[in-house]
Amino acid sequence: MNNKLTLDIGQHSSAGLKAENQDSCGARLPEEPQLAMKGAAFAIADGISSSPVSAVASETAVKSFLDDYYCTSDSWSVAHAAKQVLRATNAWLHGQTHQSPYRFDRDKGYVCTFSAMIIKGIEAHLFHLGDSRIYRLRRGTLEQLTHDHRLWQGEQNSYLSRALGAQPQLDIDYRRVSLEAGDLFVLSTDGVHEFLSQPTLIEHLQQHADCLDKAAKTLVAAALANGSNDNLTVQLVRIRNLPAPVLEPLEHAGTLPLPPILKSGDVFDGYIIEREIHASSRSHVYLACDQTSGSRAILKTPSIDLSEDPAHLQRLLMEEWVARRVNSAHVVRAAVSRRPRRFLYTAMEVVEGQTLRQWMTDNPQPNLETVRGIVEQVARGLQALHRAEILHQDLRPENIMISHAGTVTLIDLGSARVAGIAETADENGQLILGTALYSAPEYFLGDQGTIRSDLFSLAVLTYYLLSGEFPYGTQVARCSTVAAQHKLRYRSVLSESRAIPAWIDATLKKALQPNPLRRHEALSEFVYELRHPNPEYRIATRPPLMERYPVRFWQSVSGILLLVIVYLLSLISSTT
Repeated sequence: MNNKLTLDIGQHSSAGLKAENQDSCGARLPEEPQLAMKGAAFAIADGISSSPVSAVASETAVKSFLDDYYCTSDSWSVAHAAKQVLRATNAWLHGQTHQSPYRFDRDKGYVCTFSAMIIKGIEAHLFHLGDSRIYRLRRGTLEQLTHDHRLWQGEQNSYLSRALGAQPQLDIDYRRVSLEAGDLFVLSTDGVHEFLSQPTLIEHLQQHADCLDKAAKTLVAAALANGSNDNLTVQLVRIRNLPAPVLEPLEHAGTLPLPPILKSGDVFDGYIIEREIHASSRSHVYLACDQTSGSRAILKTPSIDLSEDPAHLQRLLMEEWVARRVNSAHVVRAAVSRRPRRFLYTAMEVVEGQTLRQWMTDNPQPNLETVRGIVEQVARGLQALHRAEILHQDLRPENIMISHAGTVTLIDLGSARVAGIAETADENGQLILGTALYSAPEYFLGDQGTIRSDLFSLAVLTYYLLSGEFPYGTQVARCSTVAAQHKLRYRSVLSESRAIPAWIDATLKKALQPNPLRRHEALSEFVYELRHPNPEYRIATRPPLMERYPVRFWQSVSGILLLVIVYLLSLISSTT
C-alpha cells in the first residue's frame, strides 16, 4: 500500500487579449521527507489592471511564498508558517508602493490578489485575498471554497476590498478542509471563472480528467471564447493517494533496529558507554563518550517492553528532533554527531548539575528570590519552545536540571507537542503525557493543550517550590468534567511559616485557574507579576479599614454616633 501523498498537477496561464500577462502561478512538490513535513504548495496571483507594476507584484507574491514557506521551521504549523511568509511579502509590496511615484494611489501600486493551497497529510490549508478563487470538485459537485473580496457599487462597478500589498496590515482568509482521494482542486483568476458557469467548468474537467494540463488549457480557451478580456490562469490539483497519519520525527527511524541492553565499557555506534544513569520500563539512559570527538553525551534507548509500541518510539525520538530545532540556553541540546545511525536511540548533550527534584531535597525551604530566579529561567526555556510552536507538556522537577552556578535547563522533551507534526498525526484518544500533579485541567477534559497549559504547569511548580504542596492537592486529575472542575477550590499559599506577600498568592491563583481563559495570557505576564505587584491584587487583598486602623476607625464611629445623638436631641428640644 502506498502511504505517500500522490498528486496530479496541471496549469496554464495566458495573457488573453491583453499585451501583458499580469497573472502568476506556481507549484512546489518537494521530495520526502520535506513533503511529509511541509506539504505541497500551490499559489496563484492576479495583478490589478490599473497598475503598471502589478505583474511584478503577482510574480513576487507567488515566488516568495513558494520559496520562503519551505525555509520556515519544521515545527511550525502550516497556518503559522504561511501567514508569517505572507506578512513579510505584504510588508515588502506595501513598502515598494510607498517608495514609488504612486505612493498615494493604491490602484497603481504593487498590489495583487492571492490564493494559495498547501496540501499536508490529509488536509488542505487555504489562504486567500481578493477575487481569485479555489474550488473543489468532489463526486461531481463543484464547491467554491473561497469568498470574493470585492465590493460592488451598482451593477457594473466594483473594486477589491482586500488584496496583497494594499494595506500595511494583512487580513487574510484561512481555512482547513479535509481531503479524499479523487478530490480535484481548481485555482483560477477572474478572467476564467467570471466567464464560465459551474456546469461548464465541471464538463471540461470531466472531459479531460486524464490530463490536467490539457484540462487547464481547455478552460482558458473556453473562457476566451465566451468573451474574457482579462488575463487567464488555471491551476488544477488532483489527490491521487493520501498518506496514512504518521509521526516520523527522524528520517528512516522506522527502519532502525532497537539497541541491545548496554553496560559499562561497551562500544556502541561510535560511543563508549561509561555507565547507566537510569533504567525503567520505558527507557534506558546511559552516559557515553564519543570515540571521535571525545565529547560526552546522554544516550536514551527504548526499553524492550515497549519496543512494539510505535507511539512510544515516536515520543522518544521526538526529544532529539525538538532539541535540534530550539536554540536556548535553558533547553537541552542534541549531541553533535555526523555518523549515520545503526540503531534507534537519541543522543543529547550532557547537562551538568542535579535535577530540580534533588535540589529541592537539598534546599527544602528556598526563599522567594531564589524561586523567582528558577521560575524565570524555566519560563525562558518554555518561551523558546513556544516560539517554535512547541508545548513542553511535562514540566516537573525531574525534567529540570539546575547547575552549580544556578543555570536552569529543561530536559526530557519526549512529551512535547509540535504543531507542525501534530497536523499530520492521528491524535484521537491521545493519552495525557504529562505528570498528573502538574498537568493543566483541560488535559483531563480531553482538550489539546495551549501555551496557557504550560503556564499552569509552571505555576504549579512555583507553588510547590514555595510551599512543598500542590494548589488543588490531587483533585485536578479526578475532574474529568467542566462541572467537577468548577468545584475545585484553590488553597492559598500563604502561611504563618512563610514570608510570602499576599499579591504573590493572588498572582498564583490567577495562573492556576481551572479555566485557561481566566489565566494570564502569556508567560511573560505571569513572570512579571511575580516581581511587580499588580495594583488590582493589592486592592483586592488590602485588609479593611477597621483592621488597618482600628483606633481611628472606632473613634470615627463614635464621633458619627455623637453627631447623630446631638442632632436627635436638637430635634426633640425644638418640638417641646
